Amino acid sequence: MKIFLAQQNYHIGNFEQNTQKIIAAIETAKTAGADLIVFSEMSICGYPARDFVEFNDFIDKCYEAIHTIKMHTQNIGVLVGAPARNKTGKGKELFNAAYFLYNETILAEIHKTLLPTYDVFDEYRYFEPAFQWQAIPFKGRRIAVTICEDIWNLGDNPLYRNCPMDILMQQNPDVMVNLSASPFDYTHVEDRKAVIKANVLKYKLPMIYCNAVGSQTEIVFDGSSLVFDKDANLCKQLPMFAESLEAVHLNENGYFDEPVIEAAAYVPDKELNPDILQPQLNIEQIYNALIVGIRDYFSKMGFSKAIIGSSGGIDSAVTLAIACEALGAENVKAVLMPSPYSTEHSVNDAVQLSKNLGNPYDIIHISDIYETFLKTLQPQFNGMPFSLAEENLQSRIRGNLLMAISNKFGYILLNTSNKSELATGYGTLYGDMAGGLSVLGDCYKQQVYALARYINQQRTIIPENIISKAPSAELRPNQKDSDSLPDYAILDAILYQYIEQRKGPAEIKAMGYDTTLVDCTLKLVNMNEYKRNQFCPIIRVSPKAFGVGRRVPIVGKYLS
Repeated sequence: MKIFLAQQNYHIGNFEQNTQKIIAAIETAKTAGADLIVFSEMSICGYPARDFVEFNDFIDKCYEAIHTIKMHTQNIGVLVGAPARNKTGKGKELFNAAYFLYNETILAEIHKTLLPTYDVFDEYRYFEPAFQWQAIPFKGRRIAVTICEDIWNLGDNPLYRNCPMDILMQQNPDVMVNLSASPFDYTHVEDRKAVIKANVLKYKLPMIYCNAVGSQTEIVFDGSSLVFDKDANLCKQLPMFAESLEAVHLNENGYFDEPVIEAAAYVPDKELNPDILQPQLNIEQIYNALIVGIRDYFSKMGFSKAIIGSSGGIDSAVTLAIACEALGAENVKAVLMPSPYSTEHSVNDAVQLSKNLGNPYDIIHISDIYETFLKTLQPQFNGMPFSLAEENLQSRIRGNLLMAISNKFGYILLNTSNKSELATGYGTLYGDMAGGLSVLGDCYKQQVYALARYINQQRTIIPENIISKAPSAELRPNQKDSDSLPDYAILDAILYQYIEQRKGPAEIKAMGYDTTLVDCTLKLVNMNEYKRNQFCPIIRVSPKAFGVGRRVPIVGKYLS
């Protein structure tokens, strides 16, 4: 059996484009003599469609697209994903489904059994679990079709009470096929391999695993579709962060004609869950994910140009470099806005960065604007000493200028805050926290430095002085981040234990961290939820990102 994997980048609700893309892949596969082509989960409408699926019109358009695609399935099996109406009269109105199309008919409709409702997933909000399971006879084989989470229930402490493959095995299938929309994080490529390996070893069947690619606002899908033979050898891996259409040849004995590229012994046995933060871990993957996140956000929203406040600091430098790679340097405007406390070397560093990148930049001095604000507020401030209010005025002036230019010329403002700052509230609402999309909001400060070194590995793009100097907001004389925050190596380590590892204060203290520092850090995280709740979407690259995947109360006493 010749099977194609169609790893494609869909646009949520863009039925015409998604349908055309699917049909084009089917026609290519037919020309190549394919027996079967597999697409990813919810490929018809894009994933996650969220509350769009509550509209009957949206579901109608899914069915219309399936009918259109169905007419192109002469002599080829097609597996596509879409919502399906629940006609049983029991439970929720929809299933998360896979449609098996063949010879202009719907040969089978498969429903997802295990519905994730954690982190970025909300599937039980919308869908009903499957009521029945049926292997599909096709061209002399029996195919066990599952959808994403259906294969993620093995291990010592399974999340769900049953596995659909346990039931399907009673029907003696020959091959497993999984349609997936598995989001990227910097541990997940290894995680997927471990999970698929476990399934193959348990059921002793080959597996075809087709994953989505591309970014949907904050969630990035990396592709990396996989093919394993019945001995758990990896025989095919589609590229990361790119569309791809590739074929494998499955033999009757459960092996593929394609050579083994990673023997079972070298495939991970367990999911990757680092005990401590490793800033360098899979940094190239993070870099590429951020590029896809920016590029798809702009293209799918119909935007083309970005604007960034360039300060001469590490965060804005890395954001600017990644944005130039994603959108083209000519489409990214940098604006330098020195205040009375900006150092000359920071301005020079920011200018040099833009010259290295080749992007346009402007310099707008804000000292006069700042003085006007202070003069206007003088009756209210009434001679009170310099404080956070005067510091934040500078940040908000910059935010206003950036948004004014954005409005006038159609730029989208990219935010430059990192995860360490967002966690501790080290940012100014309506100032440096302004933006349409956060590029580094899921990268700790140490990961930002790792990204800078990765960007510079071929040639110096980010000036070395930006990387080596002590980080500072430059909102008061001789200010350094270390005046308000602990050393980032320690801060990031504590934040990682609390946010990613979900450890409480006693557990973190038991690791040897200073008691007062742990209490202070965790208090900062919880007190500043109100700021993050007003923040823009963050491109997700970690297993636990701020945003839709982390939901804690704004008003709460716990650790605050």
